[in-house]
Amino acid sequence: MSRSGKSETKGRQPVPTGEYAVGTTTYTVYNDREEVLAPGTMRSIPARIYYPVSRSSVEGMPKARYMSKDMAMALKKSMHAPINYEKSEAAGENIFDCYADAPKIPGAKFPLIVFNHAFSSYREANSFLCIELASHGYVVLSVSHPYDATCSEADDGTKILMSRDAGKKQYEPFLPGVLSVMKLTKSKGSNRELAEKFDRIQKKYCAYINQRLNEWVKDTLSAVRYAKEKYSDLIDFDCGIGVTGHSMGGATAYLLCLDHDEYVCGANLDGAIFGDHMGKIMRKPFLQISCRTNFSAETRPYIDHAAVVYGALFEKMQHLGFSDMKHMVPIKALVGKLDADILHENVCRLHLYLFDTCLKKMDRPMPDGSENVTITVYRPDAKSSEAEG
Repeated sequence: MSRSGKSETKGRQPVPTGEYAVGTTTYTVYNDREEVLAPGTMRSIPARIYYPVSRSSVEGMPKARYMSKDMAMALKKSMHAPINYEKSEAAGENIFDCYADAPKIPGAKFPLIVFNHAFSSYREANSFLCIELASHGYVVLSVSHPYDATCSEADDGTKILMSRDAGKKQYEPFLPGVLSVMKLTKSKGSNRELAEKFDRIQKKYCAYINQRLNEWVKDTLSAVRYAKEKYSDLIDFDCGIGVTGHSMGGATAYLLCLDHDEYVCGANLDGAIFGDHMGKIMRKPFLQISCRTNFSAETRPYIDHAAVVYGALFEKMQHLGFSDMKHMVPIKALVGKLDADILHENVCRLHLYLFDTCLKKMDRPMPDGSENVTITVYRPDAKSSEAEG
């Protein structure tokens, strides 16, 4: 990705721009707690980490495989995505721009960023963002949420598909809930008025999602607890932890920043802020990224905050496009009309600004807006300034 505004691509995926190559490995937290959706079993939490490595250490190594056939078939079925696994394999396109189990840099530690995928998505769904962040000197931990993910893959070979009828339980009853949200997205009002409308909707229709959100927070805490035990030679926990996510994963990021001291900053990729936040004050820097269609359901971060909040409003985007699918699915009705490279560059530079300033304490200029994205800074005194390119 060039800093001139257009990213270079290799096949359908962006090339990471940081000084480091990127290694990747997985782990699974077993026997963590009882599985709510499968009584009598224990919950397992698959996780993948992306970490910085020296470029010389990966010379001659093959790149890691992007997704398994099981994952491809699950995605094809659940998202009706035009995935041809065999064709992708034969063309050599089913790869990450990273290297499995690449050797760590001796003695080097890096700040940790946690990523949570969207509801009905998968652990590697935002790998392009995770790899870009890792190439700039971060360890990125992506957490899978079994039964809520399209497919979760544990290290012992276990595959857990999405819970049956989970999609219909997002709103109960489904049709009135969906209609209420659709009405909200067309509503006008102040950020507080819109946030209060969303709160009323989620309390009436979204009990299941809020129950699952609490499980996702527990999943993340467990995955990080394991990382503290096994990767203390790689991760610098003294910086605090950054957290981000797409959709429900972004709501998880918000909740972690709100309730847990060690999560010092966070970001949300186009996610409505589910959860009971009444009377709570956000005291961590936060980045809310939205498409225009969903903005009215995502205004909670802009109220009740004692730290700076950054708002980024993208034009010509759809919700699914804030994931790797933007580069993989050429259906504009699903991923939006905005060029995938422009979307990726802007999402990455916004994340890097947040994490560089909060975790690495770097002095960096705030990214400019453009015709494709409006950036608004919400100060703790509720006054805002707008930067448009």
